[in-house]
Amino acid sequence: MAGMRAGAKPAEWWERLVARLIEGLVFGVFYYILFITLWGVFRTVGVLGGFDGRLPGVFAWLLTGLGYTVYDWVAHSTRGRTFGKAIMKIHVTPGDLPRRALLKRALVYPGPVMLMGIPVVNVLAGIFVFAVGLLILVDKPLERGPHDRLAGTRVVKDLG
Repeated sequence: MAGMRAGAKPAEWWERLVARLIEGLVFGVFYYILFITLWGVFRTVGVLGGFDGRLPGVFAWLLTGLGYTVYDWVAHSTRGRTFGKAIMKIHVTPGDLPRRALLKRALVYPGPVMLMGIPVVNVLAGIFVFAVGLLILVDKPLERGPHDRLAGTRVVKDLG
């Protein structure tokens, strides 16, 4: 692929997983703060019972997932990595991709996280996210997921 260094070593699957888990912890805290806030607001205005009482969770997942997706896109567009990838010393390459390609990448993953609050759909979104991880495991030697293939990216280890 043009723009990708031939000598760049792909990030290990576990490095990518740990990076996402680190980010998941931070966005998980954001989710719970948002959920508690929305629960209070919906209770105050009298709509807490809507959607079988799931309304705060649906909106909290939607907003948290949207925030994570936008963060993922902006971080990769500006720095080539998220804070989880920085901690794990890995990054996305090539670094000169159009923002549109990186937006597609973010919409494929972590985009489906936005749907995790919707009953039934959350199961399908969870299966999709799990499948992305499995596809990274079986794609040898580059270890690319569908989001990487769509955008033309690889996740590689930092040099030095």
